[in-house]
Amino acid sequence: MMTDPIADLLSRIRNAGMAQHTVTTCPASKLKLGIATVLKDAGFLSDVRVEPHGGHSRLVLGIRYQDDGRALIGGIRRVSRPGRRVYVSSSDVPRVRNGLGIAVISTSKGVLSDQAARDASVGGEIVCEVW
Repeated sequence: MMTDPIADLLSRIRNAGMAQHTVTTCPASKLKLGIATVLKDAGFLSDVRVEPHGGHSRLVLGIRYQDDGRALIGGIRRVSRPGRRVYVSSSDVPRVRNGLGIAVISTSKGVLSDQAARDASVGGEIVCEVW
C-alpha cells in the first residue's frame, strides 16, 4: 500500500529525468492529472495523457530536455505531506527561486500554479515546488 501517491509521482518524474527517459508512467488520479497539467503548462513536461491499462488508468508523461540533454526539471520537492499539511492564504502564496520555478497549489478552483493562484486571489495546499 502506498501512503503518498503524489510523492511517488514526483519521484517517477525526477528519476525519469535523471535517467534520460523520454516517457514515464504512473497510476492515474484526478489530482495527479491536475499536477501534471500544471507542469506541462509551465513547460516542464512535453506531453500528458491518460491511457487505459487493465481496468485502471495510467498517466503517461513526456519529459522535456534542454539542448545539452539535461532535463528541464532541475529539482522537484514535495512540500505538503500526509503527516504535515502546508496551507497558505492568497496573500502568502510563495515565489519559488525568485520566480524561476513554480509552486503547485491545490485550491478550491482546482490545481493551479503559484502565479495563477495569485492572479485568482486564492490560497490552498502547497503540493510541491518545481524548478
